[in-house]
Amino acid sequence: MTEAIHHFIEQYGLLAVFLGCVAEGESAAILGGFFAHQHVFVLWHAIVAAALGAFVGDTCFFILGRSFADNRQVVRLRRRPGFRRAYRLLNTHPDIFVLSNRYVYGMRLVGGIAAGLSTIAAPRFVILNAISSVIWAVLFSTIGYVFGLGAEHFVGQALMRHERLFIGLGIGLTVAALAWLVARHIAKRERRREQ
Repeated sequence: MTEAIHHFIEQYGLLAVFLGCVAEGESAAILGGFFAHQHVFVLWHAIVAAALGAFVGDTCFFILGRSFADNRQVVRLRRRPGFRRAYRLLNTHPDIFVLSNRYVYGMRLVGGIAAGLSTIAAPRFVILNAISSVIWAVLFSTIGYVFGLGAEHFVGQALMRHERLFIGLGIGLTVAALAWLVARHIAKRERRREQ
């Protein structure tokens, strides 16, 4: 069973990193770096998969806001906590907003939609988004790689294949849980601020 899971991660892990990074993908990028440290795949492959996923995700959100502004789903997203503030920041500091939006957990979707609804030119958004995606992917994949170093040092040579999988899944679940708690806290604070 463990061998089958390991083989599955070797075959489809980079695709999973890409797809995970299309959405709010910090944990996917970190896991990519972790598994790169464990020699499941190469670090720069994990970075490229994470960067492409982040770029594609934010570009899709931008296109959604730009092309489907009156769509029921987009209108609903515009009511999410923080949208007005994101839109205001985007219009006052568009370059800084696009470069930094992905680092605020829970704001990537709202920020992408807001960028699509704003007056920022599409080529400008694409260039800034590409720069931000690469920096973000390098940062979070490297964090995962460093987690791999720490886990190897902590567990020592006993870090066998099946233990790597469980440690990787544990890291992913921990990061996802922390991100969820932070997003929940930010959403509550935004709701209070908008009242």
